Amino acid sequence: MSDAAQPTLAEVRAAAEAVKAAIDRHLEAVSSPSTADDPAVFAAYEQLATAAIAYDQLLYEAYDEVTPFEVPGDEGPGGFQGPEQPEAISVLIRRDYHVVDPKRLRAQAERLDDSLTPGGGETGGVNAAIGVLFGEYEPDEIAARSEEFGLEEADSTLWVAAAEPSEPGEWLPEPFEHADPRLLICRFDVSEVYDDEDLDD
Repeated sequence: MSDAAQPTLAEVRAAAEAVKAAIDRHLEAVSSPSTADDPAVFAAYEQLATAAIAYDQLLYEAYDEVTPFEVPGDEGPGGFQGPEQPEAISVLIRRDYHVVDPKRLRAQAERLDDSLTPGGGETGGVNAAIGVLFGEYEPDEIAARSEEFGLEEADSTLWVAAAEPSEPGEWLPEPFEHADPRLLICRFDVSEVYDDEDLDD
């Protein structure tokens, strides 16, 4: 932090409340647009981006902390280069796990699929069990119950990017081929490395 006067807790809290209000306005706008290109949606997006940037800046000035999301800007060649009002968005998610308890993983899968051989081979058994679990449960549920399934969460990231509308099945053969950071609207990263950096600070 600099030697300049730091924002007060009240100022930071007011900025946080402004973000919350902007989120509510944005949700209301996107959940009931009057037209396909409703200007209220764009206005609510801009207000949310402005509020988020202001809060992030005050948070950093007061506590040397930042929020876990980024609002794209147009500063320099690496900035956001997508449309102001995208016709579609793509949500790209990567979650990594460590298989810490293969026996528990297989046991959970065997409860769901009688065709699995109990205590099957170490590699084939685990691979088959993973296929069963991810075929039965949504990824969010697996994330919430990872320990129960013998998994340990590692790094994860979620990208929301501007996209062109696509025909059904068009991109399925290569779903991540066109992931372009320049079209990134926002991203959310989770990693122990951030916790380590906080401890170092």
